[in-house]
Amino acid sequence: MADRRQFLKNSLGLAAGVALANSSSAFEHINLGKNAALRFEVEPLPYAYDALVDVIDAKTMQIHHDLHYGAYVKNANEALEQEKVQVKNVNELFAQIDKYSAKLRNNAGGAYNHALFWKVMRKPQANNAPTGALAKAIDRDFGGFEQFKEQFAKAAASQFGSGWAWLIVQNGKLKITATANQDNPLMGNQVEKGKPILGLDVWEHAYYLQYQNKRPDYIKNWWSVVNWDVVAKSLNA
Repeated sequence: MADRRQFLKNSLGLAAGVALANSSSAFEHINLGKNAALRFEVEPLPYAYDALVDVIDAKTMQIHHDLHYGAYVKNANEALEQEKVQVKNVNELFAQIDKYSAKLRNNAGGAYNHALFWKVMRKPQANNAPTGALAKAIDRDFGGFEQFKEQFAKAAASQFGSGWAWLIVQNGKLKITATANQDNPLMGNQVEKGKPILGLDVWEHAYYLQYQNKRPDYIKNWWSVVNWDVVAKSLNA
């Protein structure tokens, strides 16, 4: 794992800088200090490439993480430097993203979205479901876990082209939304804005080697790998 992280840093030419996140979360509010500027780093997978096999194959995970995500991080940092962006955290960046280039929007979104995506998954679990306060919030806002899954799956399956489905916290309640490309609900121009606590990547590169054009099958199988403990911690943060 250590050798792979070093390879990634070397091959992508990542400059030394301030990390996007600490080891506990890649998507918390990050305060980098008065004079510090935001920079992204490649977050290592918290599991092996083949840990999610049967739901997401090892080859897809390797290509998705090392190549797609790695490129987002590299290009986001290039854009931050080229455009002389001085923001302290991703919330500040995304709130004013419309004033920056498409390169920065797409790649910073890709870097952030994927850092969350890796962490909200784990090895497949039978009868995988949230518990505690998260389960109660889902019951309150969606009428039950099965109703939530149905609404979330619909948002993911009906997203035209590339994009994401999200579970967000909005004004103290849970809500489902979807975004195109590498946008996310922190971006200032979104119809539904809020704090993302669960995200599903429905770009074809996330599932096509295994599922081809059968996105609904990918979504259905994905529920068994959701790491509800991480989602719950993000809800309570």
